[in-house]
Amino acid sequence: MTCQHFGACGSCSLYAMTYDAQLALKKERLSELLAPFYQGDITPFASQTDHFRARAEYKIYRDEDGLYYAMRHLDKKAFVTLEMCPMVSKTIADRMWKLLEIVNGDEVLNHRLFGVEFLSTTTDDLLITMLYHRKLDEVWEERARRLEEELEAKIIGRSRKQKVVLSEEYVTETLHIDGKAYHYRHYEQSFTQPNPKVNEKMIGWALVQARRFKRGDFCELYAGAGNFTIPLSSLFEKVIATEISKRSIHAALENCQLNGVENITFIRMSSEEFTEALEKKRTFTRLKDVDLDAFDIGTILVDPPRAGLDEGTRALIAKFDTILYISCNPETLARDLETLCKTHRVEDAALFDQFPYTHHMEAGVLLTKR
Repeated sequence: MTCQHFGACGSCSLYAMTYDAQLALKKERLSELLAPFYQGDITPFASQTDHFRARAEYKIYRDEDGLYYAMRHLDKKAFVTLEMCPMVSKTIADRMWKLLEIVNGDEVLNHRLFGVEFLSTTTDDLLITMLYHRKLDEVWEERARRLEEELEAKIIGRSRKQKVVLSEEYVTETLHIDGKAYHYRHYEQSFTQPNPKVNEKMIGWALVQARRFKRGDFCELYAGAGNFTIPLSSLFEKVIATEISKRSIHAALENCQLNGVENITFIRMSSEEFTEALEKKRTFTRLKDVDLDAFDIGTILVDPPRAGLDEGTRALIAKFDTILYISCNPETLARDLETLCKTHRVEDAALFDQFPYTHHMEAGVLLTKR
């Protein structure tokens, strides 16, 4: 990928390296972090080198000549106005500049607009959220509906305590994993994996590991909208999954229907609460129709936030035979492995390059009980 904003735009910090060099650097760093626990090979899963990002958020900068997309400068002290952004998906790239052109010529649409968010899919579905410092009225809605038609996209307007959904508030993604198509509704401002092609590889890797080392029933913590849960459910008779976000639970249940999956029990609770429920330290009304004792959990997958696992969750998952740990922060993964490797050994590891041209990386490890 080449971009005229390399060296200025803060989105890409590894702009001076070839992509192969970036991937090698990340693999070396991950190997260093995992060295105390694993000396085997780490499988790297590469990204496309351009048009790889399905989500993007831009600040709107304005001057006397008009409105511009802007990103924070590498020095974090200023903003860079953009004339191109080749990291975003073609679905976003094909529409974002036309959107800016239309908004620049429409006083209603551009009045007090301060940000634009894009959410796209590999199937050319696009949702655009326009952020305003003013109340949105019927005139704005009329103009925005016209914009939907011109861009062949879905539009949402947001301002303080106001959300205007013109058609749908989600896009529908199709991922191809292990020879099968899986369908997902991704809702506006909910968490989704940013790099769909690497996401397919990540889920595929998890499927391979679970197929090799699965034990008992399957449990997933931090399940989101079922990104991993739904494909992995095909390997197990019974599945239980937890997620704290009400919106994500709603999407997960919809995604089960889209994919004809009926063996997953989704529970809205945090990993800490689930630990307390399994250990019978507390009773939860949310579990009144769920018999936790009916699950013989032997395989568990965790995909925690950057902070990693809390102490209670580390202790909980250490009880199970097989652990799949997907990490968006290998630093906290290494910290958690110090505890988990007292009871388990790392059997396999992988690097998932969701964020080319940055130092960020995702990792996966497979652990089995000693």
